[in-house]
Amino acid sequence: MSVTRIGFIGTGIMGGHMARRLAQASFAVKVWNRSPGKAEALLHFGVTVAAEAAEAVRDADVVVLMLSSGPICDEVLFGPNAAADAMAPGSTLVVMSSIPVETARRQGELAAQRGLRYVDAPVSGGEKGADEGTLAIMAGAEADTIDALKPVFAPLGRVTHVGPAGAGSLAKLANQLIVASNICAVAEALLLAERGGADPARLREALLGGFADSTVFRHHGRRMVEGDFVPGGPAKYQIKDTGTALALAASLGLALPVATEVDRIFRGLVDHGDGDLDHSAAIIELRRLNTR
Repeated sequence: MSVTRIGFIGTGIMGGHMARRLAQASFAVKVWNRSPGKAEALLHFGVTVAAEAAEAVRDADVVVLMLSSGPICDEVLFGPNAAADAMAPGSTLVVMSSIPVETARRQGELAAQRGLRYVDAPVSGGEKGADEGTLAIMAGAEADTIDALKPVFAPLGRVTHVGPAGAGSLAKLANQLIVASNICAVAEALLLAERGGADPARLREALLGGFADSTVFRHHGRRMVEGDFVPGGPAKYQIKDTGTALALAASLGLALPVATEVDRIFRGLVDHGDGDLDHSAAIIELRRLNTR
């Protein structure tokens, strides 16, 4: 599969950086976004801005979606004015949004009915990873499809083939449970230090390089110490992922007590109107719980 033309739908916090990197890698990129201003900001990188989603995908070899949820992906792809119907048979649809496993599997079936290849390839690494091209990409599809897409994934980050369609979304749920739980554990540790009389900033410095160190500890821990809760990834999106993971676990007869508590903490942020703050704001909810 030779790829020269890419249709890109969703140029928000992460998608804008991803579309820009693909254009800078010499692909012909045509973008569409519901808020036109976010798409038009990419014009000086050589992208073309489409007036409609169907226009963005019509002549593309590969179409990438980076939208906020499964229902929104479904609406754009298969709803009224379905973008998938405008795609050329034999082209490839790559959904890089975080969507439920069953949604990815159903989308794969609908794509196949239209003669399209389908990949669910959610990512981890946040805005920084999207900007720098260091995303972890978890891809579900046939192995030969992933191999053919490696030149497309290369400007975005590191791709790993984890199984058939739906497996990418399953891997992302596992990632999100680890990240969300780690954020809450870091918040608890820093709160304990603060209330116990230690300097949280010095504690963070002391633990760097030890077993407690992690990407979350380094980046979100710093934000917690500095009180920097500007998105980044809003906390309200975290409960989309924890809720989806818990629903899947329930369908499999699994109890996930840590994930259940983490989900409750993030829902507390949303309930108090703090859902637009960065994930690191979990420490705000923990402080609130400990001052009642």
